[in-house]
Formats: sequence, structure tokens, C-alpha cells
Amino acid sequence: MKKLIAALLMIAVITLHAEKISLVRATVINPADGKVMPNATIVINGDKIERVSMGKQDAASLGRQIDCAGTFIIPGLIDTHVHFFQSADLFTRPDGADFNSVRPYKDEVAWIKSHLDDVFARYIRCGITSVVDDGGPMWNFEVRQNANATAKAPRVAVAGPLISSVSREKLDLGDPPIVKVDTPDQARDFVRKLVERKPDFVKIWYIVDKDHPVDAFRPIVRATIEESHAHKVRVMVHATELETARAAVEEGADILVHSVIDKPVDDAFVKLLKDRQTILCPTLVVFERYGRVFSHQLNLTPEEQKWGNPEVIASLDVTKIPQDKLPDRIKSALADPKAAMDRIDKTYEVALPNLKKLEDAGVTIAAGTDAGNIGTIHGPALFREFQLMKQAGLTNMEILQCATVNAAKLFGGDIGAHVGKLDNGCFADLVVLKSNPVDDIAHASDIDTVIKNGVMYPADSILK
Repeated sequence: MKKLIAALLMIAVITLHAEKISLVRATVINPADGKVMPNATIVINGDKIERVSMGKQDAASLGRQIDCAGTFIIPGLIDTHVHFFQSADLFTRPDGADFNSVRPYKDEVAWIKSHLDDVFARYIRCGITSVVDDGGPMWNFEVRQNANATAKAPRVAVAGPLISSVSREKLDLGDPPIVKVDTPDQARDFVRKLVERKPDFVKIWYIVDKDHPVDAFRPIVRATIEESHAHKVRVMVHATELETARAAVEEGADILVHSVIDKPVDDAFVKLLKDRQTILCPTLVVFERYGRVFSHQLNLTPEEQKWGNPEVIASLDVTKIPQDKLPDRIKSALADPKAAMDRIDKTYEVALPNLKKLEDAGVTIAAGTDAGNIGTIHGPALFREFQLMKQAGLTNMEILQCATVNAAKLFGGDIGAHVGKLDNGCFADLVVLKSNPVDDIAHASDIDTVIKNGVMYPADSILK
């Protein structure tokens, strides 16, 4: 290990495009095929993996060698559900908890835009080399452009504003992240408007309540999906109820970006997802974070405490807000913290067995966090997601697959075909770990070095 650290300190953060580099004597873990390769060599040529092999190598073909004995190398991790228009601080969703009297929402958005490079770096620090932004304002497309032109940033795929049955006026500063659509024709028109910006996805926010039954919005879901597919754009749908999720998939949704939390999934639903090859992103961590923040019971992991933005984390202490400026929702949560925890427990009593059933049935599960929502920290929230997936009964290797090869399928496109696995010709997006995540998924955060696009970042240097 000391040899590896010394070698990396010598080269610091270097671009490998000018020379060939070989990582030798590592244990290579490739979740794509479940193989664990001891004493392996990964040859990186420019921004691509040239080959992965075991045993003795021809030294002349290796270029500069870096001794990685005692380490474990996995593909770069992928978070398939984030929102860059949200910071994860207390003020980022005034439609859910209005703190405009404490911090005007326009100031919050300005802060978010000015700190995007910081958010990018925090993803890299966590070994997350690709992310999917599942919807936001039109300036989301600028985020993608900026990220993909920044070295110390993850690869980014985006959706534009969410198409929904409900509006969120408090989020509308002239470029709303959520757009209420009332007719199928409006849906088609809006999809065509989005297509001009070349979205990676179209997102539907399928909200169901007593005023918005499942069937009422279904024609708009159908029109949105038909128009998107006509332009060869996949559709992701927020659907947390079984019948909402079923309707979305029956209408052709490619991706479900939340777990079903109202009731156990049935065999017909499982078969539907398998037959349609629908990808499901469970986003478990977000279900606990609003309630925990509002009731002052936040359970940030050590990774979140170390690698989350400290200004964001400091804001999450609701007891620092003057009593007269607390929304009623938070006053109620503080008055009865047990009720908040009971609601969270009830959600996981349904969501976790549902995840296990879908995983066991062979449905493609992609890891994601919904980072940016209040208390769901950009970057390290993925490690709390791993804890919850393990609690659901997934194996360590299955969790790694969800965050690499499966997540790459959700990312899609040419990039998706070249990330999430350690194969010849794939992008050189790797994480060098000090301990084995196949033994314990907690070791996925024991990061020594992150390699993104053939550039090496010693982990402790990334946030300095």
C-alpha cells in the first residue's frame, strides 16, 4: 500500500493520455461478470482500458507500472438518481418546507449554481464517476455541458423539467423544474420542446392523491411516452404506488425511479417489469431523510459527515431556526419524533422486501439516491443507499452490480455502454480500494484512489 501511495504522490493528479499506465498486482473485481481476479493487471492507455489480465505480463507492453498490491479495484460507481437543482440543504424545497423568510429561494438557487464544481468534486471523492440527473430546470442542460467539460467531475446524463399532474409554484423562478401538463397534446408539445435540447431522458412525475387518481393522468403518460419514443428518448417515471408504477410500465415507461412503498409487489407486476425489461432505481435513502431532518433525528453516515458539503450539513439542524419561522410541518415533526420514525419504518417494511423480490426475480436494479433532496447529500448518500440495500437482503456483489453494470444500463447511450465494467475499450473510470467490498459493502467507501477518464486522483487530495 505504501508503494502505491508513494507512486501516486509522485504523479499527483496526472493526465494519462500522454503515456500508458499499468496498475499491477491488484485484486480486480468486475461486477459485470461477478469475477474476482487476484494478482491482476489493468492497462490504461489514454482515457480507455486497454486490457485486464491475470498472471505474468510482458513488461515492455505495460508502460509505467504502479504497484497496487493489497488493493481492490472496481469500476467507477454510478448514482442514477440525483438532482443538481437541489443542494440537499434545508432551504432547497420550499414546496415541502417553506423557509423563504429565512433564506429566499432565489438566493438558494444562486448558491447552488455557484457551487456546482464543489458538488462535482464530491462525487469524484466518493468514487462516483457517472451520475444521472433525473430532472430539473432547463439550466440542467448547462450542468451537463459544464460537467462533461470539467476533468474533476462525473459524467452526467440529464432530463429536463418533470412533466406532472401537479405544479409546484414555489419552485418556479421563471425556469420551473416541474411543469404541470393538462392534456396529451400539451404533453407532446412539451416533449418536442425538450427534444430540441437533446435530453438523455424525459421524466414524468406521476403524482397520485385524492385529487389526482391514477387513471386521470394516464392519457398524458401515454402521450408523453409515445412522443418521447418517437424521438428515440427513453422515459423515466416517478411512481411510488403499485398501481401507478404498473400503469406507467404498461404505457411503456423504460425506467421507474422509486420503490413501490404502498403495498407488496405482486407476481404480475414482477413479470411485467421482466417482460418489458424495465429498470428500477429504488432510491431508498431519500424516504428517510425528510422525516429525520424535520424531526431532528438525522442519521448521516461517517462518509456524509466527512465528504458532504459542510455548509449544507450545518443547515440541516432545524433547532437553529427561530421557532416563529418554522413551518407547521416541522413543528409537528419536532413535537412527535416517534411518529416520524414510525412512518419511515412503515415505508421500509414495504420497500425493502419489494426490492429483494425484484432482485431475486432478475429485474434490473440500478442504485440511486435522489441526492439533492433535503438531507440526501450529494455524493456520499450512495453509501447509505448501500446500507439499506444490504438491509433488504442483497449480497455485496449484487449491490456492486446495481451501482456499476446495471446503473450503466440506465445511463444508456454510448457512454453507458463504456462505463460500469472493467473491459477492453471501456472508459478508464476506476476506484482503487484499500479493502474488499465483496467481503463487506462498507468497504466500497475505503477509497485510496479514484481514476476518472484516465486521470488519477489520490482520494485525500480531491477536496483540498
